[in-house]
Amino acid sequence: MRIRDVKVLPTFVGRRNQFILKIETDEGIHGWGESGLSSRELAVEGAVRHFREFLIGKDPMNIGALWQEMYRSNYFEGGQVLTAAMSAIDIALHDVKGKALGVPVYQLLGGKQRDWVPLFAHTQASGQQMVDDVKLFVSKGWNAIRTWMWAPDERDAQGRRIFEPRESIAPTAHWLTKMREGVGSEPMVGIDYHHRLSVAEAAAFCQRMPRGTIDFLEEPIRDESPEAYEALRRMTDVPFAIGEEFASKWQFLPYIERGITQFARIDVSNVGGLTESMKVAGWCEAHYVDLMPHNPLGPICSAATVHLAAAVPNFSWMEIRSSPTEELGFYDREFFPVQCQQDGPRLIVTDTPGLGVEFDEERAAKQEYRIGETRHLRRREGAITNA
Repeated sequence: MRIRDVKVLPTFVGRRNQFILKIETDEGIHGWGESGLSSRELAVEGAVRHFREFLIGKDPMNIGALWQEMYRSNYFEGGQVLTAAMSAIDIALHDVKGKALGVPVYQLLGGKQRDWVPLFAHTQASGQQMVDDVKLFVSKGWNAIRTWMWAPDERDAQGRRIFEPRESIAPTAHWLTKMREGVGSEPMVGIDYHHRLSVAEAAAFCQRMPRGTIDFLEEPIRDESPEAYEALRRMTDVPFAIGEEFASKWQFLPYIERGITQFARIDVSNVGGLTESMKVAGWCEAHYVDLMPHNPLGPICSAATVHLAAAVPNFSWMEIRSSPTEELGFYDREFFPVQCQQDGPRLIVTDTPGLGVEFDEERAAKQEYRIGETRHLRRREGAITNA
C-alpha cells in the first residue's frame, strides 16, 4: 500500500474553523487527521504541502519512520506550524493503519485500558451564573469542571477589547470561593486563566482564596519560560495544568522532569500526533503525572484523543466542548456522520477499525473557510496583552 494523495480541507464548523486532513492510498483506504493550530490554518496548510511532496508514494504503515522523516529531513526542524501539520498527518496515518489491519487505533498503541473516557466540562460564565453552572454540572453527573476568569466585554474608544489582568483577580477569586461554598468539596473544579497573568499576579490570585478552593490552575502564565513557572511553583501549592501549546516532547521535558506541572494538557493535534503523544504519556507515567488532554476542536481530534486515553494508564479527564452549558456546533453530525458516542460526562471507546470517525467532503466543499483571528486584547492604556 502506498500514499496516493494528502488533501487539506480547512472547513468552518460550528463557531470555528477545523483543519481537516485526508490521506488517500492506492488501495482505496483513507485516513482522517486534524491540526489544532487554531486561527493559523493557512500556515499549517502550507506546511502540509511541503510534506506532501515526499509523502506521496511512501508506505503509510511506517508511521514512526515517516514521523522522523518529516521532523528531521530539513535543517529547520520542529516549531508549532510544522508539528501541527505533522500531527494531522500522523493521526491520519494511524487511521489508515487501523482500517488496513481491521483494528481500532488503540490496538496500535498497546491495547485498551478503559472502556470509556472521563470528560471535564467548561463554563465561561462569571459571577453567580458561574456558580449556577457548576451546580448544574454536578446535578448532571459531571465531577470535573473548569471555570473561566472574570473578563467582562469591555471596549475602548476604537472598539478594541480590553482586559486588565490585575482587575480580574479579586472578583474571580471571590466567585470561586462562593462556588466552592455552594458545591462542597467533592467536585474537582479548576480554572483556566489562559496565560493572561504574570508570576506575581498568579501568586496573588491563589493567595486570595482559602486553601482547597480550586483543584488545578490551568495556564496562568505564558509557558515559554520554565523558570518563570518554577518561581510561581514556589509561591503556591495549587496543582498546575500546563502543555496545550507544546509542540513536541522536548517542550514537555522541563515541565515533567522538574516537577512543574501536575496535569499534562497534551494536545494530540499539536504535539506531533499520536506517535509523539505516546512518548510524552510514558514520560509522564514515570513521574506520576496524569494526562488531561486539550481538546477544543472537532470529532477527529476527539477520536484521536479517546484512543490515546484508552491506551494509557495515567489519565485524568479529557476536555470536551459539548456539555449542559456548551453546544458550539463542533460535533455537527451533518459534517461528521460517524463519530465518538458521548454519554454525558464520558466518551465511549469505539471498537470501529481506525479512529471511528468519518467526514463529509461533499458538504465541506460547500462550506467556506473563514479567515479569522482569536482575541486581540489590550490594556486600557493601549498596550497589547495576552489573549
